[in-house]
Amino acid sequence: MNATDSLHEAVVVGDWDLAALEASRLLEIGVSPQELVEGCLRPAMATVGDRFSIGDYFLPDLLMAGRAMSRAMDIIRPLVVGKGIVQRGRVVLGTVQGDIHDIGKNMVAMFLQGTGFEVDDLGVDVSDEAYVHAVRERHPDILGLSALLTTTMPRLRSIIMELDAQGLRNTVLVVVGGAPVTQRYADQIGADGYAPDAGAAAKVCRHLMESRHKGVR
Repeated sequence: MNATDSLHEAVVVGDWDLAALEASRLLEIGVSPQELVEGCLRPAMATVGDRFSIGDYFLPDLLMAGRAMSRAMDIIRPLVVGKGIVQRGRVVLGTVQGDIHDIGKNMVAMFLQGTGFEVDDLGVDVSDEAYVHAVRERHPDILGLSALLTTTMPRLRSIIMELDAQGLRNTVLVVVGGAPVTQRYADQIGADGYAPDAGAAAKVCRHLMESRHKGVR
């Protein structure tokens, strides 16, 4: 049994009080902040994402796990800022113009942060121009676009087309998702990835970054 197993389990089951206590205890006995993040919290959130993807977990489970992770990170974060915690990459994320749904987007942001990404969340009802500006100014590795309505799905295509028109398409990987979105639609509009849920989004982004580091787009 590893020393961090109790913290891992606290996050997976969504026990936020225990997660905070275990994070403090482990730091006190000399476990490094890096080990808690890289070896415990990120794998725990990956486990939660897997369980959600196969239908073992539901939205309340995700929210509880996310809160547990956040409570643990509140303890650990002051000790790790600027001290070698590896970020997988930067993601700019938002819900497209005309759509104000944010629960799914917020879950994606939580999972991405929990598995090691830096996330810039633009919010909801975000214009095409705002996405293009964010790509130009913030230089993300990945642009995540959420559309929860069939009426707003065309925005996914128009954003990709505008990135192309501005000469920015080859600088960023585009991942799309949302209730009406499918893999076939993602392929049709030229997206680099599609995710049906928050757990899958984290996996897709990890895979894309690994492929990029290997020189494969």
